[in-house]
Amino acid sequence: MARVYNFCSGPAMLPLEVLEEAGREMVDFNKTGMSIIESSHRGKAYDAIHNEAISNLRELLGLGDDYSILFIQGGASLQFAMIPMNLLGPGATADYINSGYWAGKALKEAKLIGKTAVAADCGKEIPTRVPRLAELKLTDGAAYVHITSNETISGAQWKEFPKTSAPLIADMSSDILSRPFNATDFAMIYAGAQKNLGPSGVAVVAIRKDLAGRAPAGIPTMLKYSTHIEENSLYNTPPCFSVYIITLVTRWLKKQGLENVCRTNREKAAKVYAAIDATGFYRGTALPEFRSDMNVTFRLPTEELEEKFVKESTKAGLNGLKGHRSVGGLRASIYNAFPMEGVDALVGFMKDFESRNG
Repeated sequence: MARVYNFCSGPAMLPLEVLEEAGREMVDFNKTGMSIIESSHRGKAYDAIHNEAISNLRELLGLGDDYSILFIQGGASLQFAMIPMNLLGPGATADYINSGYWAGKALKEAKLIGKTAVAADCGKEIPTRVPRLAELKLTDGAAYVHITSNETISGAQWKEFPKTSAPLIADMSSDILSRPFNATDFAMIYAGAQKNLGPSGVAVVAIRKDLAGRAPAGIPTMLKYSTHIEENSLYNTPPCFSVYIITLVTRWLKKQGLENVCRTNREKAAKVYAAIDATGFYRGTALPEFRSDMNVTFRLPTEELEEKFVKESTKAGLNGLKGHRSVGGLRASIYNAFPMEGVDALVGFMKDFESRNG
């Protein structure tokens, strides 16, 4: 069976060698006579996988023991609520920087729980972008500042992160570990795994331990960061298979090296953007200085041509190029594991499609 190139925003392509290793170990993991998804989460086999995933993530992010690495179910969307529940106390204000759809989702949840301030808002601007640093109006004494590092739907990405006196929190679901950065500038980083880290079913949370200690009384046990810290993310049965794949993916990332991963990601994105900019047939939807390396968004002259593009590209083995339902257009998600050959195939298809329809 031939594999297609999956441009979906998530769940996304995983490294082929990770899939092959998981396939070999599916029936008999490490000579235990059973799959890892059948193994007890309290047993030695899973315990080794669980702790390696934590160790690998800590190493890749460059974080010390003052941070905890957690695996929490519910995806990034649950974190939208857990963050203000734990960190936005009575009388405090949290700053949210609204850069688009997902930043807006986080803000909406926080408003249900406590007082928020919008430090900058370009969420509805076309062409899309993220705020410039000079535009930020931060609250003195804010409980925290929240950003979304890469807007999956709009295709806009922070190229330089803000420096804040308040604890800085980032939703990095769609670009975590796609480039080197100083993770210690953040008090908390979280990411749904299904784009750059593994399959769906878990969010990775890296949180400074002193920040987690802020939680007020009365929060349900499962919604406290301190619970997951104290129990090493084993308070309840974790999503064992998702964590297992994260272990394999982080091994792959360590072998590749983040600098090399970043260089390849930028080369992949540059090829697609060059095809977009070559003529007037395609039009990028994000301002060039904010264009995402992970999610390339673009339009064609008409919606009818966009529908035709999606239909024909799918037949050609280029899946998932339809843009998000909220904005339309086209989107090529090219995360860490997406191969260069798939980008070349897309660029070739784009040129051919234009020659036939331009």
